[in-house]
Order: sequence, then structure tokens, then C-alpha cells
Amino acid sequence: MDIAVIDYGTGNLHSLRKAIECSGAHVTIEADLERALRSDAIVLPGVGAFAAAAAQLAPAAGALQDAVARGKPCLGICLGMQLLFDTSEEGGGAGFSVIGGHVRRLCCRRVPHVGWNIVDMTGDPLFTGLSRLTAYYANSYVAQPLDESDVIAWSRYGREHFPAAVRRDNVWGVQFHPEKSGEPGLRVLRNFLAHVRR
Repeated sequence: MDIAVIDYGTGNLHSLRKAIECSGAHVTIEADLERALRSDAIVLPGVGAFAAAAAQLAPAAGALQDAVARGKPCLGICLGMQLLFDTSEEGGGAGFSVIGGHVRRLCCRRVPHVGWNIVDMTGDPLFTGLSRLTAYYANSYVAQPLDESDVIAWSRYGREHFPAAVRRDNVWGVQFHPEKSGEPGLRVLRNFLAHVRR
């Protein structure tokens, strides 16, 4: 099984690649989104800023939208989840609009939100085998879906109650970093790969 992790041109993708490989897949780091779409599934990682990533990926946005509409599995992590939405307060540019909604800055005294938080999960297959999930976050922005039925998990930070994970068909997004969340995070990645295999 071939998984493509999209390289936005910033950050260290080593820990994500290693975590996915440990979960049983072959991983390529790919800067060309159209080439990445030839893989069995794609992962949009949680590194960088919305405007820069959106600008780099804009030429292939239509190809990604078409691919996921045809059932291509996709997992967005942190920034990658935010790119699944329409727009962001973090900067200009358009997301992929796979899930309707907007990304906004956290309204908390201390931002960014860095550290461990409990994830209140639903029964989505992404969380199979997990009775409890405490995950690692590093974010200043959170998504606001137009339709809350797209939300499959929630977390709290200060007075904020925000989506920790979303899903639309074969596309998932997680605001936390599963690759930095120990064995429960690896279980999330394995569950995603199990769906890709099916």
C-alpha cells in the first residue's frame, strides 16, 4: 500500500513518515500533488501556514477535489485538516472545500495551544479499539464546519470547545498530531490505513 505525504516545502516530515511506515504502509514524501494522487491514499500533514500551503497546492486543487469525490482516501493533520475547509483567518487563499466551513483563530488567553488534551470521540472507525484518547496539539487555529454532523470528535482548550476530528466520506481530518500522540495516535493511523486497504 502506497501512501503519499504532501510536502508543502516547510517543516520536518520525518516523524509522520516513520509513524505511517510503522503502521504498515510504504510512504513517499511528494511535493507534486498530482503525482501524489496516483498513490492509494494521501496525507496532508500539519506543518506550515495556511496561505503558503494553499498557494503552493492551488494549481492541483481541482484534481484533489475530483479524486476525493471519486473516493480517494485522504487524511488531513492539523494544518492539513484546515486545508480541507474553504478559507482561514490565518491568511489568504482558498482551501480545498472538501468540507464546508471556515478556520478561525482560537479565542483563548494563551495561543498557540501546545500540549496534551482529551479527545471526546464518537464511534467513527477512525477510533476503533480506543476507549480513551489523549492527543498532542500544536495549533493557533481551529475549524468551524458549516455542518456539525461532519464532526467526529471534540476537544477543549480554555473556554473553547472545538472540532478535534472531522469526516466526510473517505476524507478525515484531525486537529491533533497522531504521529506525536504515542500508541493511541498510532492506532488512529492504523485505523486509517485499514480503511484504505478495504
